[in-house]
Amino acid sequence: MKKMKKELKKEIVILVPYPAQGHVTPMQNLARAFLAQGFYPLIVLPHSFHRKIHGEKEEEEEDGLKWVGLGDGMGQEEGSPDFFAIESAMEKMMPSELEGLIEKVRGEGGEVACVVVDLLASWAIESAHKRGIPVAGFWPAMLASYLFIASIPLMLNRRLLSHTGVRGLSDARVLIMTRKALTGLPQREGKFSLHPELPVISTEDLPWLVGTEAARKGRFRFWKRTLERSSALKWLLVNSFPDESKLEAANRKLSSEGCPRVLPIGPICRNGITKGVSFWEEDMSCLKWVAKQKRNSVIYISFGSWVSPIGEAKLRNLAVALEGSGRPFIWVLRSSWRQGLPNGFLERVEKEDRGRVVSWAPQKQILQHESVACYITHCGWNSILEALQFQKKLLCYPVAGDQFVNCAFVVEVWKVGLKLNGVEANDVEEGIVRVVEDKEMEERLRILNQRIMAGNNNTGASMFKTFLEDLKRASSTTTTTQDASEINIPCY
Repeated sequence: MKKMKKELKKEIVILVPYPAQGHVTPMQNLARAFLAQGFYPLIVLPHSFHRKIHGEKEEEEEDGLKWVGLGDGMGQEEGSPDFFAIESAMEKMMPSELEGLIEKVRGEGGEVACVVVDLLASWAIESAHKRGIPVAGFWPAMLASYLFIASIPLMLNRRLLSHTGVRGLSDARVLIMTRKALTGLPQREGKFSLHPELPVISTEDLPWLVGTEAARKGRFRFWKRTLERSSALKWLLVNSFPDESKLEAANRKLSSEGCPRVLPIGPICRNGITKGVSFWEEDMSCLKWVAKQKRNSVIYISFGSWVSPIGEAKLRNLAVALEGSGRPFIWVLRSSWRQGLPNGFLERVEKEDRGRVVSWAPQKQILQHESVACYITHCGWNSILEALQFQKKLLCYPVAGDQFVNCAFVVEVWKVGLKLNGVEANDVEEGIVRVVEDKEMEERLRILNQRIMAGNNNTGASMFKTFLEDLKRASSTTTTTQDASEINIPCY
């Protein structure tokens, strides 16, 4: 492996993120944390995604981090492959590719201390265990959203979720059926909470309920398999902060039930604004524009990178609302998502210098600017952490996955933002006014920022060092693969 020989004296950590921007960014930050502790981090991606960042090079080294592309069988199609295409490629090709990489590193004299696996890339757990290497899971989101996934068996027991439509089964029978084809669809509609410290959410907001009914069932099977595989993990590193939601008791109960030891090591985004890798080129010109705007005047809008977030009708309504608000704005909107914009919208915005519509933006650099008043967001966890880091109030419009849980914490628990009921002109303008003028919200945001982002808050770093000490002890004994056939049920 190129340039590896000079690093052979360092222990190597292989990191396996799920290939989406919101997963790669925190994994890169975690890799930097390993680098600071004297390890040599090696980050692997499917080659089709690695190509987006580093071109045709199979390997690339930047700032002490090694990036490696593994064969995935996916071509160079325009746009992003969907969730199930990525899942299929990872499951079929990448386990053997990762095992081959491990053996290549060892053949060149390297020592792999640990493999860190994003839970959405759970295929890599068995590959590392086959080679006798300790494995740590990584959850790039908040602990609360993990608990919703880990509580799938509990929701089956409580009859919140469908188990092939058969009612009145015994608990033992439900346990057996957790290994069969369950639908994961709600048995009834309504609000519920799994724990007194977790906010109430709707049954329709569960993280796997995305897309068509077939897609929802497929995602549920994905999470069920992920739970089975992750039961073999000893540690789960979580990109969240201790006491995010007073869930320490639930965390301890998870560990006592045989689940991984959960260590909240975050937020790992707080160390400056070091540039991360991006699947898309950032439009830096918007930084000059935002610097010219008045303090607390600019509205920043971004719905993330994964899928087209809202339909054409809602897109058009939001454009009308922004234009009618009379406020300057920066809107991150990929060119492939702009078909629903009103006629002449982009031309008017540019001519009147009212704002900027960009395909991708340097988000952290924008959010740190004092001219930004609030952030209209889909409530991706990275976006929330970055907003908290730079003390920006949030207008929440969750779309899918864990975003509804994240939104509930922003609005109901921490009270540092509001949820948009819709994207009609009245909804958006009312939301902006309420958020911008709320001084009590501003104070709550300041206090929350000090608690989780202040330089003297070393709890996350302490948790990370605890993991490294535990890893050192574990590496001195023979690593054995645990039986991953049982799903551990958290008992609340």
